[in-house]
Amino acid sequence: MKTKQATFQMLVAVTLMTAVACGKKESPGAGDSTAGMASTAATPPMAGGDTARPAAGAGPALTDPNIVYILDQANAADSARGALAETRGTSADVKSFGKLMVGEHHALRVAGQNLAKKLNVTPQAPPNDQSEAQAKEEMDKLQSMPKGKDWDKSYIDYEVGYHKAVLETATKALGVAQNQELKDLIKKAAPVIQHHLDRAEAIQKKQGS
Repeated sequence: MKTKQATFQMLVAVTLMTAVACGKKESPGAGDSTAGMASTAATPPMAGGDTARPAAGAGPALTDPNIVYILDQANAADSARGALAETRGTSADVKSFGKLMVGEHHALRVAGQNLAKKLNVTPQAPPNDQSEAQAKEEMDKLQSMPKGKDWDKSYIDYEVGYHKAVLETATKALGVAQNQELKDLIKKAAPVIQHHLDRAEAIQKKQGS
């Protein structure tokens, strides 16, 4: 299960990082200040010491609607998994963490949706985005597992890898976002995501990972 877990986390990271990496490529005729930046972005190390990297190649520039979509999907997925952890988790730590995910990722999602409405931006998935399908796959896996220590460990292990990927994605998105208010939203979200990662890693350590 650990190998499958690491593979799934890697897929999430590749999807998110590929989108951001594509956004760093200058669009034809555009005077973007991000031109000349690296066209690929490293993802966080996964279990087993592997480091996933997006495949090289040209792709359409990442737009603000793409960034809004990516962050919205991440917040929605984490909130949904948190709600599941509140009911399926066994330890008090896991239940508490799930409750935190529901509350704070929901708040982040609402803030993003409100900004999108204010700016009249319609979230748009990047080409070949698989984040929604991957989130569903993880939810299906968690829903099919019996309650117990293995469930708690699987959930927390996933959340550690997921928050590492989302945190790096947010950092990269900050460099390619065009709207200042969107940049400000990302800056406000980053410390929250870091706090979640710290909490998940602390729980993971207590579980003996």
